[in-house]
Amino acid sequence: MELFADRAEAGALLAERLPDARDPVVLALPRGGVAVAVPVARRFGAPLDVLVTRKIGYPPQPELGVGAIAEGGEPVFDLALLHRLGLTPESVAGVVEEERRELARRVRAYRGERALPPLEGREVIVVDDGLATGGTARAALRAVAAAKPARVTLAVPVGARGTVEALRQEADEVVALLTPVDFRAVGQWYEHFEQLSDEDVLDLLGAA
Repeated sequence: MELFADRAEAGALLAERLPDARDPVVLALPRGGVAVAVPVARRFGAPLDVLVTRKIGYPPQPELGVGAIAEGGEPVFDLALLHRLGLTPESVAGVVEEERRELARRVRAYRGERALPPLEGREVIVVDDGLATGGTARAALRAVAAAKPARVTLAVPVGARGTVEALRQEADEVVALLTPVDFRAVGQWYEHFEQLSDEDVLDLLGAA
């Protein structure tokens, strides 16, 4: 299975595969999703904005996500994982509050005081650079759904097969170019997968 050269190439290929949409709004999950979303927004001549999400980590091992939160939405937990770890949503309330603060900081950094574009009755395309567990994408899709859009499409270059299938319950359509069986991490499917900074995100949004 071939690799994507970088996020820009992946976004261009993804844009070609997306079905036609009428006057959509494109929302990217920062940071990496923004670079993928630029060619998608360009294809539709659509406004591009960010939908900020944060992972809710297991306190002793923050890289292990037990849930996620998106701006405008409520925390979405992996209840089975919480149970296996002997936790409840209430027991990670402190982590949720920390992530709410960081989420608010990033919203201010990326958008200032400007609100998200209105989503009610619109077609919305949510873009990320890949799906591993899908926790942040699920939180994002539920936050978008609460705004009562006409239709929601989740678009990613690559995703774990089981995650892609599970998220079909959260969106009207999921478009994934690659769903490899041997998926281990998003970055393994890109030749160049540099970490993006807040400044990179602002530059991409400005260019779009």
